[in-house]
Amino acid sequence: MSSPSPRRLNPRRLPPPFATPQTLSDWLRPRLAADLFGSWGVKPGTKNVHNLWLEITEGETDLADSIPPVRTVEVVVARIVRGDGKILIESHQELSNGDVRRRGRPLSEKMKPGESVEAALYRAVREELGLGSSVEIGTLGSGNRDENRGIVRLVPESYTKKVEERASASYPGLPARYVLHTVEAEVEGLPEGEFSTEEADEYGGLDEKAVSCKKHFWKWVDSDSI
Repeated sequence: MSSPSPRRLNPRRLPPPFATPQTLSDWLRPRLAADLFGSWGVKPGTKNVHNLWLEITEGETDLADSIPPVRTVEVVVARIVRGDGKILIESHQELSNGDVRRRGRPLSEKMKPGESVEAALYRAVREELGLGSSVEIGTLGSGNRDENRGIVRLVPESYTKKVEERASASYPGLPARYVLHTVEAEVEGLPEGEFSTEEADEYGGLDEKAVSCKKHFWKWVDSDSI
């Protein structure tokens, strides 16, 4: 199967070792504004230090040793399109602490070190759109019938990459650098109207104190509205 270019990401350097969420908290505290750091997991829609520790442990986030530290995340962004040109967006999430987190953006997923764009897309569709292990990836317009059998079909030449630096809504006071790998795709088997999907255990039970997403809410919108 043809892959978006680049085909694979180089593994990112390992982040500083933090044995526990507490050691991470101790490292962050003198590097961040106290009021902003204190709002983590308290202000609606934010995550807590347990979430950040899990991201680092899983290799999804790098932290620069600076004041304030800068969080770098590689993200696959999937613009799911359908025949009438509408784009699928996640309107909001229901979190494990009862908060509602507004999104208004296409399907996205933090990438793991060395993970290909296709693999991250596969994982996002499987876990967040509720299609389970039935997901296969193919390419639109390919003459290979085996590839065209996939539920997820990438739009050729749709891959783009850009870097955005902005404040993090999840971790107030912690600047974020997002490396965005965007592709367009068609996905079979999705509802025509608004729908929701459940995420059984976002963190696999690794830390019960982390704020996790319990439910995703999706809707189709005009492509020029996002």
